[in-house]
Amino acid sequence: MIPASVDASAPTTAPSTAPAADPGGAPPAASPGPDPTETPQGFGVGARITAAVMTEDYARVLVGILSRLDGTGLVRETGDVSTYLGGHETHLQRYLIDLAEDLARTEHHATLAVTLSRGCPGEVVCELPGGAGPRSTEVAAPRRTGRYASAEWALYPLADQVTAGGTEPDHMRDIYAAIDHARELGTFRGSEHFVTRLEGDIGDVIATAVAGWLQVGRSVQHVTSHLTLSLNSPSHEGRELTPATGTVAPAETAEVTR
Repeated sequence: MIPASVDASAPTTAPSTAPAADPGGAPPAASPGPDPTETPQGFGVGARITAAVMTEDYARVLVGILSRLDGTGLVRETGDVSTYLGGHETHLQRYLIDLAEDLARTEHHATLAVTLSRGCPGEVVCELPGGAGPRSTEVAAPRRTGRYASAEWALYPLADQVTAGGTEPDHMRDIYAAIDHARELGTFRGSEHFVTRLEGDIGDVIATAVAGWLQVGRSVQHVTSHLTLSLNSPSHEGRELTPATGTVAPAETAEVTR
């Protein structure tokens, strides 16, 4: 039996949630997508690394080191030229310091080449006016390792337009600010052709490059940085770290410690 108050001939339908069409014929406006700066992967935060150890059994040494590293929070893809790491800047810094320290503790001469990138238009999929970002983030203080490293560092703010906040692109302004920060950290040793030379504890040297990369990234969407570290080089003989600061003691007063 059908109650008299219900019209059995009229189907019951839920109200439509679709946006109403414009009477003028224009399609409804699309909902804005997620903000790519909210996640590291969405903003293309990552690194490519290549490690080399000067020993005949380098393959065994490298495989052993990589198998022990903590990759929590990171995507890792290893190829025949380099290894890609993707994830939060804090996890990247931790992984790079751990890797460089393990390379140094082999006591063999080793090198580590790092390319950092964030905000690359090829990685960030968005339709925001003026691009995506910038993305501002903080990274924890570095872990000191007690191991010395020398490095060559280059920083590239790839700014080609005024940001949504009105910041004009100025590559050298941002680079000089990052170099001043390296001076404050005590890792700056001088400027050379195309690079800035850094020296000090492995943790401080890597943190210097990461800090400059992030500092520029506060006002520039796409920032890349190159860092090449030298560990246990024969030319490092006699260079010791000051335990309290992690900086290099002057050659004339440095004491060899075992």
